[in-house]
Amino acid sequence: MEWVKLKSRRLATSVLRCGPIPRHVAFIMDGNRRYAKKMNVETVKGHAAGFETLKHTLEWCMDLGVEVVTVYAFSLENFKRSEKEVDGLMKLAEEKFYELLEENEMVHRLGVQIRVLGDISRLPQGLQKAIAKVVSMSKDNDKAILNVCFAYTARDEIASAAKEIVNGLKKGTIEEDDVTESLLERALYTAELPPPDIVIRSSGEIRLSDFLLWQSGYSLLVFAPVLWPEFTFFDLFKCFLQYQVHFAELKKRRERKKEQDKRAVSTKQSQQRQDRLLSSISSHRYNQLAADKSL
Repeated sequence: MEWVKLKSRRLATSVLRCGPIPRHVAFIMDGNRRYAKKMNVETVKGHAAGFETLKHTLEWCMDLGVEVVTVYAFSLENFKRSEKEVDGLMKLAEEKFYELLEENEMVHRLGVQIRVLGDISRLPQGLQKAIAKVVSMSKDNDKAILNVCFAYTARDEIASAAKEIVNGLKKGTIEEDDVTESLLERALYTAELPPPDIVIRSSGEIRLSDFLLWQSGYSLLVFAPVLWPEFTFFDLFKCFLQYQVHFAELKKRRERKKEQDKRAVSTKQSQQRQDRLLSSISSHRYNQLAADKSL
């Protein structure tokens, strides 16, 4: 049976490689709690099963040539859940980040640079330290990027970028005319990365739940009717096929957006001021992680 699955997977991979492969794939990993209920186990075990699915999915994506994977691991809204579940999730996350440190062979073999996007300051210190160590351990990898959105919502990300721009105005780093849609976009956590080509949500729920709202304006949205821990290569295969079917229209829309952006190009002096601000924002975020590592 395993031999048949392997052969089928290789055939499906060959089929996908005949068409365009998305550069950036984003996942809303939904359904862990329902999976735990379905299997009659503790909620935290459902989340643990979801982590295993993430590891497999990352390998499938890298094998297909995906350059960036972004996953929604923990929303700021999740802090409203029961104290027992939140504490369990924090402990599980810390445990899994340390697992990545101890068993880092897969991370380095795939050449994956791990980034954690969100309000890290709201996490327990032990978890902050684990995150900082994993980010540092993988920072020189350059084949692919895994963004883990933790203590994140899109609205909070946009508000954070806006605050950084306001601070830049107060300090005189930039001028009022420098504030543009492009500057705000470049101040987001995903600044230098391509926007997601496809956003996949498991569990059958049809909503984005405040995930990458700015970045997914021109993305294909796919809602897979399977709980995240049960998500398989063939579910990914079906999602990628949908992307290939819609690729021409998606490409056309992205090209129109690029043309609009070209018409809004800033002056050289404005661009230099914006670059100084963005460099300052990047340094601030890096220094915050470095401080977490030394906790």
